Amino acid sequence: MACPPFLSLEGSETMQYTEPVEHLDDLTRRCAMALKSMQEELEAINWYNQRVAATEDKDLKALLGHNRDEEIEHAVMLIEWLRRNMPGWDKELRQYLFTESSLLAMEEAATEDSTEKSEILSGSLNIGSLKE
Repeated sequence: MACPPFLSLEGSETMQYTEPVEHLDDLTRRCAMALKSMQEELEAINWYNQRVAATEDKDLKALLGHNRDEEIEHAVMLIEWLRRNMPGWDKELRQYLFTESSLLAMEEAATEDSTEKSEILSGSLNIGSLKE
């Protein structure tokens, strides 16, 4: 059973945390704020995109499309902030963004490379016993 979220006032809105806020460092709290903002931007993108698809009014379609694209800009800016500030984002973005290969194939190759590197570092080359 999941524990109820911890609530804390951050600025003018209530932030939900899964851990007591007093146990979190400043960077973790800022990352939570950015991630929450990202959720909100993605939700707005989805809403505007659906409205663009649903309306037959040419002027309204253009306006809603413009608004959707503004929300995409905001989401991308948050991704860049996360890349600069939250561990893991830079590595993963560099691996997958602006590529043409299958994303799943890239992930498999990265996993295999990681396994091979750890086996080499641990001294195991998986070549079997030399005693046989």
